[in-house]
Amino acid sequence: MTPLTYALQVQGTLPDSTAALTALRFARAALDAGHRVSRVFFYNGGAAIANDLAVVEQDEPDLAAQWLQLAHVHDIELTVCVAAGQRRGVLGEAERDRYEKSAHSLRAGFAIVGLGELIDAGIHADRLITFPA
Repeated sequence: MTPLTYALQVQGTLPDSTAALTALRFARAALDAGHRVSRVFFYNGGAAIANDLAVVEQDEPDLAAQWLQLAHVHDIELTVCVAAGQRRGVLGEAERDRYEKSAHSLRAGFAIVGLGELIDAGIHADRLITFPA
């Protein structure tokens, strides 16, 4: 079997949606089967996963930390839609400066990108899979 390259789009808002968890489980299974995950694009409510100011309750899994660990081990790009992030208070340093905010809130390990990066991921991957809200 020829290994496939997957790109993932995650749309669900934490903790109201299981999209991020389902996508994480899919990514782990794909990697275990010898495939590659090149990029994960957090879009719409999914952008909230990259908010470094969010507090995860003790009885809930820290999905952002789990994504970061997986990305580190398997060289996966974790990207956040700039517009979706801004609407949810997820700002990188450039957005903080542009909008004259007092702080940035992007969790280290995630990158703020434009929608073109999702298109690029879809072009270069064998499959683009969306995990809706």
